[in-house]
Amino acid sequence: MADLPVVTYRPDPSEYAWTFGGVEPVMKVKPGDILELWTDDCFGGLVRGVDDLPSQLITAFNPQTGPFYVEGSGPGDTLALHLISIEPARDWAVSTTFPLFGALTSTLRTVTLQEPLPELVWVYEADRSRRVVRYEARNGDYSVELPMDPMHGTVGVAPAFGEARSTLVPDAHGGNMDTPEMRAGTTCFIGVNVEGAMFSLGDGHYRQGEGEVCGVAVEGAMDTVLIVDLIKGRMTPWPRLEDHAYIMSTGSARPLEDAFRIAHGDLVHWLVEEFALEALDAYQLISQICESPVANVCDPNYTFVAKAPKRYLPSSEVYASAHRRLRETAQAYRAERGLA
Repeated sequence: MADLPVVTYRPDPSEYAWTFGGVEPVMKVKPGDILELWTDDCFGGLVRGVDDLPSQLITAFNPQTGPFYVEGSGPGDTLALHLISIEPARDWAVSTTFPLFGALTSTLRTVTLQEPLPELVWVYEADRSRRVVRYEARNGDYSVELPMDPMHGTVGVAPAFGEARSTLVPDAHGGNMDTPEMRAGTTCFIGVNVEGAMFSLGDGHYRQGEGEVCGVAVEGAMDTVLIVDLIKGRMTPWPRLEDHAYIMSTGSARPLEDAFRIAHGDLVHWLVEEFALEALDAYQLISQICESPVANVCDPNYTFVAKAPKRYLPSSEVYASAHRRLRETAQAYRAERGLA
């Protein structure tokens, strides 16, 4: 393990970041470092039972672990974050409905004369050995076990132009994208806007349906291991993801169709960059092979994901095979730790 530099960090609540940008780094890390991190849930661990209403306990949401200053990074580079593992850190998690928040209710931006939905809390039992969470109806006796699919709702860097953005907002810097694709085995590519990149992550979900319809997933603390890498001299305009089978672009905006356009437009441009396809040829190919899951339709910006199956592309290698190299490092880490 001597050749794999490992950094372990668990923040004190006083060290949480509540914005992307405008926060001093908690530490410096180097490309190639493996980070073993703990992240709190979106409520900072304060909502534990059905009587713990977030509106009475919470003034800010989505505490972030970080930011981390990546040595050698600067504007025009791309940060590559490979998620080795994302593991629930508690045997419980929570979800809620929130007044004026969610996809199927009046909101502060979609104003109607209907009364806001009530604020309710659901507590999920998390069985980490069996990899399930238990849903239980609040007003009835129905319950069902759901498979865990741990992910991070928020991964991002400091925005450009000195901005500080709320951890509730997804945009070109990443942030609260809330896509289930941000799971273990995925590499996230994000363009660097400031010296040091200043990346952070949080908002762990033990599982989430596509769209995050009510606005709140099965929220829980996470133990996460990731590798930090840096691609010099190449800018990535919107967050991109890669796993063993797909390359993926994200877009965040309102209205939803603009998020769709951003994600699919970026995927077209990615094929042009990587494979020297003519733009309209790439457009035609994406039109016939693309899969388009909705990430969220509840945040201040909505997020769409555009996925291209690698089996239909000229090559399965992008970003100079960064994902493959990081997977090999991840396999070495897991082997040393005796992980499956």
